[in-house]
Amino acid sequence: MRSLIARGLATVAAATMAAATVLVPAAAQAAAAPFEVLVFSKTAGFRHDSIPTGIQTIRDLGTANGFSVTATEDANAFNASNLATYEAVVFLSTTGDVLNDTQQTAFQNYVNGGGGYLGIHAAADTEYGWAYYGQLVGAWFSGHPAIQQATVRTEDNTHPATSHLGATWSRSDEWYNYGTNPRSTARVLQSLDEGSYSGGTMNGDHPITWCHPQGSGRSFYTGLGHTIQSYAETGFRSLLLGGIRYAAGQVAADCSPRTGGSTTVEGEAYTSNSGVQPANHGPASGGRTVGYIDNGDWAGYASVNASGAKTFSARVSSAGPGGTIRVRAGSQTGTVLGTVNVPNTGSWDTFRTVSTTLTATGSGPIFLTFSGGSGSLFDVDTFTITR
Repeated sequence: MRSLIARGLATVAAATMAAATVLVPAAAQAAAAPFEVLVFSKTAGFRHDSIPTGIQTIRDLGTANGFSVTATEDANAFNASNLATYEAVVFLSTTGDVLNDTQQTAFQNYVNGGGGYLGIHAAADTEYGWAYYGQLVGAWFSGHPAIQQATVRTEDNTHPATSHLGATWSRSDEWYNYGTNPRSTARVLQSLDEGSYSGGTMNGDHPITWCHPQGSGRSFYTGLGHTIQSYAETGFRSLLLGGIRYAAGQVAADCSPRTGGSTTVEGEAYTSNSGVQPANHGPASGGRTVGYIDNGDWAGYASVNASGAKTFSARVSSAGPGGTIRVRAGSQTGTVLGTVNVPNTGSWDTFRTVSTTLTATGSGPIFLTFSGGSGSLFDVDTFTITR
């Protein structure tokens, strides 16, 4: 019989994820062919004091990486002949209604015809009455809490804007909430851990940097960049450089929304929990399971998002009474996406797979909640979410 570890440890959350290691942009980036970028920073609402620093940062990136920068707040620059001279247009913390109808048409034709757009921070607080712009930026701003430190998760490190980042990045900024979630229409590159700060309103699924094709052109947006200090950060400067080069068509990246596929996770790789503990079992994947599961325990997995989840399967073992796994979205009390029963498998080292269809929808991290009789119910070796 397994020896039980003291349950006094049961409410301790999983260890804090390691901070990202920020790398210098690759030399190959500096060798890119020359191109032209227009930086547009007109404001018709709140004006960020970081705009001059942002402009100078993009100029410095251009000088070091082979592209030229023109900065303007004159909306008359948005005409077909002028826009044609630029590979990308950066909206740097623009706010409000900054383009008239004719200028909007010129810019829409420019992007759809193969041009690039890059939005920084308050670019999402811009042109609320122009439906095309809403599609282009990906999501509009809906509010923000006070500036504070938060954990930024890297969801895709194959993009040149995020390839220098580790799994997580702890930094301070003004963290925007958005009126809609862009995940279904864009490739999310970074998201916020809403448990790491106060004031997130997106139910645990909080994209903060994303990209997507737009017509024959490209769109890239990041909510980072409110503070002047942001523009001195090597990690943020590298993020901007990769985003600019993608928007300008100088590097390729898959920015299509993620659909389909599956994600398999080690049960013991939870990022938050109540009651459970890792248990050693030779036949388990990696030699360990999430074990010592009692009625009412739960485990959360910040790296696994519930959006689009269609089926759930788990490799389980039990020499106890078995029980029930509920798959939830967003928190341990969130929407129940589906339920699966776990039988007694004969021993803690005898594994079988149980599965269920997820009939409800939700967003945010996956949580597993456990119920059943008394004592240790079952172990979970791995689980798989398919989309």
